[in-house]
Amino acid sequence: MTQHVFVDETTPTARALLVLEMVQNSPGIRGEQLADRLGMTDRAVRRYVGNLRDAGIAVESTRGKYGGYRIGRGVRLAPLMFTAPEALGLVMAVLEGRAHDPTDPVGQAVGKIIRVLPQPVAEPVEAVVRMSERTPDGHSTPPDLKVTAALVTGCANRRRLRLSYRLRPDKTRSMDVDPWAVVVRFGKWYLLGWSHTAGARRILRMDRVASVEDLPESFDEPAGLDPVAAIEEHLSEGWTHKIEVVVDAPIADVKCWVPRKLARLVAIDEHTTRLLGSTDELDWYAERLAAIKAPFRVVSPPELRDEVRAVGQRMLASAAG
Repeated sequence: MTQHVFVDETTPTARALLVLEMVQNSPGIRGEQLADRLGMTDRAVRRYVGNLRDAGIAVESTRGKYGGYRIGRGVRLAPLMFTAPEALGLVMAVLEGRAHDPTDPVGQAVGKIIRVLPQPVAEPVEAVVRMSERTPDGHSTPPDLKVTAALVTGCANRRRLRLSYRLRPDKTRSMDVDPWAVVVRFGKWYLLGWSHTAGARRILRMDRVASVEDLPESFDEPAGLDPVAAIEEHLSEGWTHKIEVVVDAPIADVKCWVPRKLARLVAIDEHTTRLLGSTDELDWYAERLAAIKAPFRVVSPPELRDEVRAVGQRMLASAAG
């Protein structure tokens, strides 16, 4: 039987670690300050301090006007020295909401964390790691950690890169790119930038980047760049069926109903909005349009009108009981 463990920030272990963090960051902090900042009673603070002491962490306390809690002299918690792939892997794991095999960089980084924790604290953490499972996403592949580190560094340093990009499993293309931003959307990692090879803006799947080479040229990113908006507009284009829908509502309202990944919105006037997108699945797209809370007209394609009609008929039949 598969066991599932859920971590609650209100557990005694989590609360004790919060107290430890506060004492480390603010030596001499008073009990009432801890209680106020952590939203607990003075009595609870004393209990969690006792838990830390039971775990082998020397937390000293002094009374009086200038008294408070501090970590005992001579006690130094070991620093964590992560490699770049380990640190980046941890961030990627958090962003993707996934657990990792203990032999990969994420597992190695988690192992370092566990090793520096006192045994009573480490045991429940280790149990969570041991009992967690990764649910594979059949539609996305995480990018290589070293490649990702190189792309992120290129973005941060505004340095041009030469990429080897896989168009197909048996075909790659070399391209020189100004990497503007790395964006994670819907479980996939994208690089947004300017391709000097193509002479155009490009949005690249990072799991298809086979290698990265630094180039001496630098660049300035475009003014007013919104990487997330650019990615989501890209995701709404480039599919088989070109979509045009006119909505009888201001663009500000339509933005609340239609996500950017679904379509690009253009204001026709202050009361009307044009929706432009594309899809390979007209039935799926029609179901998304049902979220629009205003009259709309499907301009094209005609097949989408049929799918919208089918969705409406299903809803009417359901409403009839």
